[in-house]
Amino acid sequence: MNKFESRQPQPKLDTNEGWVVQVYGSNRRLLCVLEPSHAWIFSMGCVVGLLLSIIWINAARHSPPLEPAPPTELPALQVD
Repeated sequence: MNKFESRQPQPKLDTNEGWVVQVYGSNRRLLCVLEPSHAWIFSMGCVVGLLLSIIWINAARHSPPLEPAPPTELPALQVD
């Protein structure tokens, strides 16, 4: 038996597999871990925030002013 024949085949790269990003500091300590769920939650938060801001701007544009406008002319002075 040849030593090359007994070698196990290398695993294939599966593109459907999840990913993880690990961020390390200069002293090789783990700072944070980013997983796919973090990216999805961040994206959903951006979409919800954008929708809320669009709705808020449109609602503010069509709403009446809260306080009545002050009169432009002063009332005439009444002398007794």
